[in-house]
Amino acid sequence: MTRKLYWEGGITESEVEVLYCEKLADGEYSVRLNATPFHPQGGGQPADVGWIDEAEVFAVEVVDGNIIHYTHQEVGSGSAFARVNVDQRQRHSRLHSAGHLIGHALEAFAWRPVKAHHWPGEARVTFKPAGDAQAVDVETVQNLCEDLIARNLPCKVKVDEKQSRQVGFGELKPYGCGGTHVAATADLQGLQILSANLRKGQLIVQYDIQ
Repeated sequence: MTRKLYWEGGITESEVEVLYCEKLADGEYSVRLNATPFHPQGGGQPADVGWIDEAEVFAVEVVDGNIIHYTHQEVGSGSAFARVNVDQRQRHSRLHSAGHLIGHALEAFAWRPVKAHHWPGEARVTFKPAGDAQAVDVETVQNLCEDLIARNLPCKVKVDEKQSRQVGFGELKPYGCGGTHVAATADLQGLQILSANLRKGQLIVQYDIQ
């Protein structure tokens, strides 16, 4: 199983070992590493992109428990240097953490987050009522989030022996999560709540972050 360096303090570059590089039918290549700083697509978060040596990594996914990197050119076996596009990683991390923040904010109003999509330009969190849920609007959600941002709650990550990972902020109850995150809620300044609409009994909150 590939070691997840992106779980270890947000690592974005590292010396790695190329275990294999296979040419695919479409002319692209699939590459497996012993360890990777690249977050694969999943959990509502897009994949990291970047480079393995000089080969561009344009997609990353999990296949049969292994993290597979897709490149346009062949990567030689043995030692290599993997590096993530840092600007894109930071964008994805801020969007993902902002989704968690919105979830925490609305749980106080008896809304339980059940699904999230943290892609740029498409970010949203879907909630179901947990008991007597209170009505909320964009301004309410924005104010709740800004309060949590101002408190500058540190990100806390815990991984157990079964590789189950929990991510929380400050004293807030953590969520199970395999994604990348900011160091503290103050890094989420610029969060904008775009809409908060009820659809078929669910609350959908759309957002973006500058």
